[in-house]
Amino acid sequence: MTGQVVCFGEMLLRLSPPGARLMVQAQSLEMVVGGAEANVAGALASLGHEARMVTLLPATPLGDKARAELGAAGVDTRFVARASGRMGLYFMEPGAGLRPSSITYDRAGSAFAEADAQTFDFAGALARTSLLHMSGITPALGPNGVALARAAVAAAQSAGVPVCFDGNYRAQLWESWDSNPRDVLTELVGAATVLIGNHRDISLLLGRTFSGDGAERRREAVEAAFAAFPKLELVASTARHVVSSDHHRIAARVDTREVKHQTAEIDVTGIVDRIGTGDAFAAGVLHQYLQGGDAQAMAECGLALAALKHSLPGDFCLIRPDELAAFSAQGGDVRR
Repeated sequence: MTGQVVCFGEMLLRLSPPGARLMVQAQSLEMVVGGAEANVAGALASLGHEARMVTLLPATPLGDKARAELGAAGVDTRFVARASGRMGLYFMEPGAGLRPSSITYDRAGSAFAEADAQTFDFAGALARTSLLHMSGITPALGPNGVALARAAVAAAQSAGVPVCFDGNYRAQLWESWDSNPRDVLTELVGAATVLIGNHRDISLLLGRTFSGDGAERRREAVEAAFAAFPKLELVASTARHVVSSDHHRIAARVDTREVKHQTAEIDVTGIVDRIGTGDAFAAGVLHQYLQGGDAQAMAECGLALAALKHSLPGDFCLIRPDELAAFSAQGGDVRR
């Protein structure tokens, strides 16, 4: 399977104090461009895929910066709309040692969140496309975000384009308005061919509690998802054990209706930046999915790209194919 991948969602600016400072200690803030779907687009473009971003950016210098970052990553920006309004922000206090990172959103009323679905040329963007990638962050923005997500799914269905949906559950966003995340996400996942999500996401969707203890319990959750969503063909997830802010243990898993593969757990140490690692995992899975890779190839590629992203500052995972191929969980020596 080859062709264009379209990613739809909001782009954000991340503002963080330098080093491991708390916000109350900050005298300056570092700024990087990101957003879950844009992160996937950038990673796929770096791996050699044709990746196209559909979003709306404010017609301001901040919007110009976000669009330029996409272009520099090799992402097609022809379907990035512009309008008046503000850029969505989030503030992150980086963790250190046993202190976790902390995120505060400032994205209410952003240009994207206030956009009308008619703003986006979904039909044009999805022409000759192999996949639409989107996430649960868009509908979490509010009723208008739900309408945007529904419009994107409807356009994909009309064009005969399969949907990859990343649950990306953001409790802070859903709880900020009178929402019903289970009903909304169940509707959207019902249109998906690929789900990036674990047993907790499936528990939310189905209103049942599934345990993540052991491979067979995770398979039980996936089989329930396959039974509930007839269009679903693949579920990909990670399991993460946090030892400290700079030491995590991570395993990856991919399930199809017929087969499953779970990787061994690897140690990821010396973490530079955790933000965007889940998006890197999704991109690694899709990298193999688009090439017809099997469950093992998808799981191992997703884990490798996620592990590598932990070593990179910023939201984007700009790893080239040769760097991905050379990855080793025991690596770290100089390549000459």
